[in-house]
Amino acid sequence: MKTKIELLQDKVKQAQTGGGAVRIESQHKKGKLTARERIHFLMDENSFEEIGMMVTHRSTDFGMEREKYLGDGVVTGYGNINGRLVYVFSQDFTVFGGSLSETHAEKICKIMDMAMKNGAPVIGLNDSGGARIQEGVVSLGGYADIFYRNVQASGVVPQLSAIMGPCAGGAVYSPAITDFILMVENTSYMFVTGPNVVKTVTHEEVTSEELGGASTHATKSGVTHFACANELDAINHVKRLLSYMPQNCEETPLSLPYTPSEESRPGLNTLMPVNANQPYDIRTVIAEVMDADSFLEVHREYAENIVVGFSRLAGRSIGIVANQPAYLAGVLDNHASTKAARFVRFCDCFNIPLLVFEDVPGFLPGTDQEWNGIINNGAKLLYAFSEATVPRITVITRKAYGGAYDVMNSKHIGADMNYAWPSAEIAVMGAKGAAEIIFKKEISTAENPEEKWLEKEKLYSDTFANPYRAAERGFVDEVIEPSQTRSKLIKAFKMLENKVVNRPRRKHGNIPL
Repeated sequence: MKTKIELLQDKVKQAQTGGGAVRIESQHKKGKLTARERIHFLMDENSFEEIGMMVTHRSTDFGMEREKYLGDGVVTGYGNINGRLVYVFSQDFTVFGGSLSETHAEKICKIMDMAMKNGAPVIGLNDSGGARIQEGVVSLGGYADIFYRNVQASGVVPQLSAIMGPCAGGAVYSPAITDFILMVENTSYMFVTGPNVVKTVTHEEVTSEELGGASTHATKSGVTHFACANELDAINHVKRLLSYMPQNCEETPLSLPYTPSEESRPGLNTLMPVNANQPYDIRTVIAEVMDADSFLEVHREYAENIVVGFSRLAGRSIGIVANQPAYLAGVLDNHASTKAARFVRFCDCFNIPLLVFEDVPGFLPGTDQEWNGIINNGAKLLYAFSEATVPRITVITRKAYGGAYDVMNSKHIGADMNYAWPSAEIAVMGAKGAAEIIFKKEISTAENPEEKWLEKEKLYSDTFANPYRAAERGFVDEVIEPSQTRSKLIKAFKMLENKVVNRPRRKHGNIPL
C-alpha cells in the first residue's frame, strides 16, 4: 500500500505542476496567475475540492499520444465563497495554451451539470487559446456541449465569466451567454476573429488589445461588464457580485443585518437644480437613498446615459436602473436600452427587486438611432420591465417625457409603486416644444411671437410639467419630499416582499431581439 500511496502522491504533484515550472514562470512574467493560484484566491481557505484531476486527453493524431498532462488544461471542482457553495473551472494556459479538447470540455460540462442539480453558481476562469486544433471537430463539439449547458443553466443558477487571458473564436460564446463577464486590463482579450484575420479580410491594422481588450469591450461593445485593473481585482469583483445574488432561481438573495435608524435624507431636498435643463449626477441620489457604500455599478463605462447596478436598502439586495442626466441628458438610446433590458432580466431571473430612478427627456432622435434599431432596442427594455414579476418601484425625480415615461417602469406596465418628487414633470414632451405645436397658429399671428411663445410655454408647463395630473389619475401613487425617499422605499419593499404574479401559460415570450 505504501508504494501505491506514493504513486498517488506523485500523480497529484504532477497534476498540480500543470505544464511545468518553465511555463508557470512564463505565465508569471506576463503578469498572470496560474489556474490553481486563481482558485486559491477565489475560494474560501481549504474549501476547494477538485474533480477530474487525473483526466488526460484521448487524441492520438499528430503525435499527441506522446504528450499528456494530468487534468488536460483545466482545473474543475467545487468549494465555498464566503461560506456559499459554488462550482468553478479554471483553464490552465500552461497546458497546450489552455486549449479545449474533448476531455477538457467534458470536465467543464460535468461541473455545470452538478451546479444545476444542486442549485449553485458556476464561475468560469477563462484563459485559453481556443479549440485544440489537433482534435478537429471533436473539440468543436466540446464547445457546443458547453454552450448548450450555458443555455440550460441560464436563469437557473448565476453564471459568471472572468476572462484572465485570451478568449477567441468559438470560445467567446460561452462567456457571452453567461450573466456577467469580467476582463483584466492589458492581459485579457476576446474576439471572434483575431488581428491577423481582420488584416487579411478587411486590411485593417489592429492590435489584440485594440480589437478585443478589456477597455474596448467595456466602452465600445459592452461585451464586458467590468474592466478590472488586475486578476486579484477581478477575483474580488466576482466575490462582491455573488454577494448580491441568491444561489439559484428558487431562492432570494441573502439580506444583511440592518438596524433601523434615522432614514431622512435632507440633502435630497436641495439636490435638484433650479433650471430643469441643468444636469446633476444620479449617482448622488443613489448614494443618499441606498445603504452606505453598497452600490456596485455594472457596465459603468458603457452607455453612460443610464446607470445600472446592485445595491442594498436596509440590508436587502436591490437592482437599480437609473437615467443619468449628467450624460446626454439621460436620454434612452440603442445601447442604454439593451444595457438596461439585460440587467432587468437578470434581476427578474434571480428574485432581485428593482428600483428605478427616472429622469428621462425621451428617446434620442436621429438617423443613426433609427437605422440601428431604436424601435426594437427600446422595445427590449419595455418588454423586460413588463415581463418582470419581482417587486418594482419607480421614483420620478424630474423629467418623464413621451414614450420613455411608459418604458421606464411606469404604472401602466406593472410597476407596484410609483413615487414622484415635486420637481417631476410628467408630460408627452417638454413645455417649449409642446407650446410650439399646440399654439403654433396663435404664436405665428401674434404681434410679439416670442412673448406669446413664452406665455404659452408657461401655460403648458403649469398644466402638465408637474406630478399632480398623474397623481390625480393614480399613475403616481404618492408625491413625496425627496428627503423621505429612503424611508418610503424601505417600507414599500418590505410590503412587497411576498409579491406573487401569475402569468398566462406559455412556453416563453418572444422578446424583440
